[in-house]
Amino acid sequence: MEDQLVKKADKFAGYTALILFILGIIQIIYGEFFSRSIALTANGIDCIGDGFVSAVVWVGLLYFNKPANQRFNYGYYKMENLASGIAAVIMIGLAIYITIRSYNQLIDPHIVETPLIGAVMAFIAAIIALSLGFYKYYKNKKSQMSSVKLEAFNTIKDGAASGLTVVALILDSQGLYIADGIVGLIIAGIIVTIGFASIKESSNMLIDACNGECIDRSTSIKQIAEEHREVENAHVVRLRKSGPVFQGEMEIEVTEDMTVKQFNNVKSEIEKQVKEIFPEIERITITAISKKSE
Repeated sequence: MEDQLVKKADKFAGYTALILFILGIIQIIYGEFFSRSIALTANGIDCIGDGFVSAVVWVGLLYFNKPANQRFNYGYYKMENLASGIAAVIMIGLAIYITIRSYNQLIDPHIVETPLIGAVMAFIAAIIALSLGFYKYYKNKKSQMSSVKLEAFNTIKDGAASGLTVVALILDSQGLYIADGIVGLIIAGIIVTIGFASIKESSNMLIDACNGECIDRSTSIKQIAEEHREVENAHVVRLRKSGPVFQGEMEIEVTEDMTVKQFNNVKSEIEKQVKEIFPEIERITITAISKKSE
């Protein structure tokens, strides 16, 4: 099931990258050489940036499907987290460029030519991006992959930015050319906010930080183990998230006279219960320690 979700997500990311590149190039060409609108140019740059984000996520998901090997014992799951982090850095770099252009428009505003034609372009881009973004979000809701969620939200964000560009160009048509710079700064702010949130999440996963979601699962797994009468106590529950899956370790305290066969039966039952409740936990390694050793 997860493989099917990944294949769908990777296909959507590839299509989105191509569509956003085309929309971005059209807006940049018209914004730079015909309308001289900073907001339209910024939105075009944002589209291309978002397209590049989708392309990075697409490449990351291609690696995601590769099986574990001798060099990468746990598979390529964290390529998804790496792709998410790289995408976020690209977003922030673009936001800085847009900020500089928008600031220049604020302090020295210039006339925007044919703003209503630009508004129509931005409106079409908004409809396409919003439709793609919401479609991907609902289709991939069960995947739990951070880069897929980032890519979907990023596409939705692109649609919202295009909507703001429409507003700016309508105001430009009324002679309020300062609106170009204001909307450019708003777009940059949205990009930075999403980018930093994504960098934080990806960094935590890459260094195996255990967040609240991880702690809640660890507590539940401990309780599941301790419900078995053969288990005296459960402790040292460690979980790490790699892409959409969790992998973990746990020690259970058992009586000294328990046989290997009995332990394997208890272990299998615990693993089965854990995966029924938390299907996203790919592997939980359970080891036994003797009560006497404590």
